Amino acid sequence: MASTSKYHWLAGLASQSLSPEQVEIITDTRCYRERLLQLIASARHRIYIAALYLQEDAAGREVLHALYQAKQQRPELDVQVLVDFHRAQRGLIGKGPQVGNDQFYRDTAAEYPDVSIGIYGVPVKNREWAGVLHLKGFVIDDTVVYSGASINDVYMGVGERYRYDRYHLIHNAQLADSMLAFIRDELIASPAVVSLLHAPVPSAKVLRREIKAFKHHLSRARYQLPKGDDDSDLRVIPLLGLGRQGNLLNRTIVRLLKSAEREAFICTPYFNLPSQLTQTIGRLLKQGVRVTIVVGDKTANDFYIKPDEPFSPVGGLPYLYEQNLKRFAKRHQRAIDSGLLNLQLWWHNDNSYHLKGIQVDDDAYLLTGNNLNPRAWALDLENGLLITDPEARLKDRFDEERACILEHTKRVENFQDLESVDDYPTPVAKLLKRLNRVKADLLLKRLL
Repeated sequence: MASTSKYHWLAGLASQSLSPEQVEIITDTRCYRERLLQLIASARHRIYIAALYLQEDAAGREVLHALYQAKQQRPELDVQVLVDFHRAQRGLIGKGPQVGNDQFYRDTAAEYPDVSIGIYGVPVKNREWAGVLHLKGFVIDDTVVYSGASINDVYMGVGERYRYDRYHLIHNAQLADSMLAFIRDELIASPAVVSLLHAPVPSAKVLRREIKAFKHHLSRARYQLPKGDDDSDLRVIPLLGLGRQGNLLNRTIVRLLKSAEREAFICTPYFNLPSQLTQTIGRLLKQGVRVTIVVGDKTANDFYIKPDEPFSPVGGLPYLYEQNLKRFAKRHQRAIDSGLLNLQLWWHNDNSYHLKGIQVDDDAYLLTGNNLNPRAWALDLENGLLITDPEARLKDRFDEERACILEHTKRVENFQDLESVDDYPTPVAKLLKRLNRVKADLLLKRLL
């Protein structure tokens, strides 16, 4: 049970009271997909989707057609979809020339000439490498569906493979209203945000001034809810962040970790922590706080390329992250030996890992799409939901989720358990050594 003063620094932030019955956790990818489709089909008033992308594949088609059909059944339904502006207009990295998903959106809209929904591209920055829409959360009537997953086959568990993520539903009208109001009033209403249903879509160059003003506005934006002044109740605090200056989400993440008294549990798909977090973790270990970090094995990374497949430079990223992890493990080997630091590698067959989030003791849970890396820290538009639970009323269900997360993990007992660059396939080793010589790996760590 948390002391009433433990999270006193949150008192001035917008928050909403919850009851335990309003929080639902799903631990299976395919169950999440089924639940999402069920919510879309039963929606009566509004569906607002914000995701990095909605892909043209079986899962993407299923979801997009479900949205049109829901609107067809109930014309009064307000249906809006927001995806990243740049990501929507290109193909998949490393897959050669492809038409972007925006053409898929227009083709699907043509199949429903009498049904109108909104599909918008959100340009957080002028170029994709400089920042994207990494906002998470779907609002369906009075339910907030919060997951790091975008919409495609692997995220939805369609086919033989899945990309493991976290899936939380919060059934609360006030929180849903707040998140929807931000999407409607701060994103859709902006001149920088354009419909992807009307070709030609204006280029980022044409929208340059609008994007600059939009970026500046977003860096100061906040979710609107009454300010909470009572830290003795189960509450949820919606958080936003863009850029290094005044980033409320970043600041909250650091302070949350610093608040740990007994244990911190951290999930990140790409081990590339900002220096603020590595320093904070180091201090926690010195204070005797137990830290568990769950990260994907390099073979569970979505950029991993099998050694028998044609190599592309993007395939070097999982190995770069593993070297980061190895250096971190070496630095903290004594904490690993004592059991204070647990580095858990997730691996399950041919599937991939995409979990994010932080739990502190048994009284605070951060749900977020933030990858806890320099890119998320400085470039992308990120958000999160911080649940404070001083009476530990949600402990059992989060314990169950944690057990599911750890089921397919293996503990790193020694930094030497992780491979060295010389152990890697020849194209990977050559690439990493070349990057290291010209210090390009430092730039990549800031951008990826």
